[in-house]
Amino acid sequence: MERKGASGQNGAGRLSRTSVLKAALELVDEHGVEALSMRRLGQAIGRDPMSIYRYAANRQELLAGVAELVLDEVETFPDDTHWQAQLRRMAHELRRVCLLHPNAVPLLVTGPLSTPLGLRPAGTLRPLEQVLGTLIRAGFVPADALHIYRAFYGFLYGHILNELQELIADPDENEALLRLGLQRLPLRDFPHLRSLAPELLEYDGSQELDEGLTILLAGLGHQLADNEARYT
Repeated sequence: MERKGASGQNGAGRLSRTSVLKAALELVDEHGVEALSMRRLGQAIGRDPMSIYRYAANRQELLAGVAELVLDEVETFPDDTHWQAQLRRMAHELRRVCLLHPNAVPLLVTGPLSTPLGLRPAGTLRPLEQVLGTLIRAGFVPADALHIYRAFYGFLYGHILNELQELIADPDENEALLRLGLQRLPLRDFPHLRSLAPELLEYDGSQELDEGLTILLAGLGHQLADNEARYT
């Protein structure tokens, strides 16, 4: 197991890109993405906001750096040689980091949409490279590996956003609201949803992720087997 870590500050009291991004991430963690500005970050680190422009040309670049810093906390597992096991561990590791930084998750999900692939920080592209390498070594052709990456991360981020919704909104009253809402649904129109009330109320994010991964990976396993049979 390897943990990727960023280097510390360049010296006592001196700024570095890492120290600036860490302070930005702390602001996002505590107050949300909307609270992050050059002015507020300058106040947080006790510096003129203009000094921050040495490390980020604008707010968008600063947010991209925060996303890179979050992804840098995701552990990798080069010792695990089975592609399905690697994808499962990647998924749970990303979920772990996202639960530590729920306010930063929108940066991971929507941030790349506004930045061309080649202009994104290298750290934000490592998950793509890692998954592509894992799948291609397993026997998938590169184009299929790219499609799988998109489906895999689409599912994964969708799951994480769904799980975090309750944490970010109001974790103390969601259960009561859910219980009330299900009780009011007409049984004739929503028999299946009503019958699943206990499961909905006892949501386990880690277990739910595993269930979805099992479905997804089983399908990919069949696809790989079919490809191998076709070319043998």
